[in-house]
Amino acid sequence: MSSEHLEFVGDPLAQLERALIEEYLQRRGHHLKDVPGLPSEQADALMKEASAYASGRLSEVETRAHLVSDLHDASEPLGSRPAHKPR
Repeated sequence: MSSEHLEFVGDPLAQLERALIEEYLQRRGHHLKDVPGLPSEQADALMKEASAYASGRLSEVETRAHLVSDLHDASEPLGSRPAHKPR
């Protein structure tokens, strides 16, 4: 197993980020493993775009997760709710 693969195994958000970057690159007709072979300016621009895309999608996922959590908390009977802890 490569060290690059090990880097993402322990962190689900890192795995998702990498998948989103790969998704963006594939939509643009590229693969992550091929980016280092591109001209430097093109590779940098492509990775900046892919990172911005992944960042936006990760924010969306986190926002939805908080919304679902808040909805679940709100649907619990009052007596069973733990004291509210600010985030």
